Amino acid sequence: MHTMVMTGATRGIGRFTAATLLQDDPELRLVVLARESTSAEAVRQLRADDRVTVVNTELASIDSVESAGRAVGALLDAGELPPLRGFVGNAGVQFTDALHTTPDGLETTFAVNVLANHLLLRALESRLVSPARIVITNSGTHFGDLRHTYGLTPAPRWADPSVLARPGAFPSPATVAAGYTAYATSRLAAMYLVHEWARRLPDGVNIVAHSPGLVPATGHGRHAKPFARFLNDRVVPLLTLTPAIDNAATAGRRLADTVTGRTPAPSGSYVDRSRVTPSSNESYDVERERALWDHLEAVRLHRVIG
Repeated sequence: MHTMVMTGATRGIGRFTAATLLQDDPELRLVVLARESTSAEAVRQLRADDRVTVVNTELASIDSVESAGRAVGALLDAGELPPLRGFVGNAGVQFTDALHTTPDGLETTFAVNVLANHLLLRALESRLVSPARIVITNSGTHFGDLRHTYGLTPAPRWADPSVLARPGAFPSPATVAAGYTAYATSRLAAMYLVHEWARRLPDGVNIVAHSPGLVPATGHGRHAKPFARFLNDRVVPLLTLTPAIDNAATAGRRLADTVTGRTPAPSGSYVDRSRVTPSSNESYDVERERALWDHLEAVRLHRVIG
């Protein structure tokens, strides 16, 4: 028996991933971190499997994330869960502005898509037992080009992490463009985080980024402008009939393949749907990676927000 911890398992791609992991591996104990108040039906269905443990977690709250990490650690230490061999950071948010603010004063996209993963990994890293795999769900939006975004998302706009962590970090922060820029930038930050963690993890514990590609009907495009909504709701679903784009079920299985290692990927790599490929040129920047790590650690240790 072994344990895996997962965020983003109650809807969209993650729900199919969780179901696939449980179906394929009878030895798996899955710990799902989720807000029970907004995912009640999905949580009920997950709990119907006695191999699933749900920990109520608000990923936009530092206290809640750290409390969840301690709760999982306590279950592992008490032997109530088998050894921890994996973490899947699949949760992600996207807004129509760059002004959403967490209780800690952080911009919510940055807090959920970047900081929460780091905090959870810091809480769990000492309990990961080799061989173990960490997977952070990412997005081709971090490339910022037409080939990867289909014109639906602006390019990332990097700045000092202390600026990116605060609401209003981008021009015209109340606009959809700013919200989507915050999303793309958070995905670039997640690549930096994967690269930096890959350098620091011990042998036998690897970390990879996984991009499901553009997948319709996952809820990310619901706040887009009318033309972008038209593309996402009417045009993109038609492309799932081609090899270019997956539906949520197929994307969930592909993510499960990355999680289990059926899709081989070295630590620090980027998996695009089902193959390892270089991430964006901009995503390879050691100075940015270390600056991001330092800022996240400052937030973790001292609640330094700006």
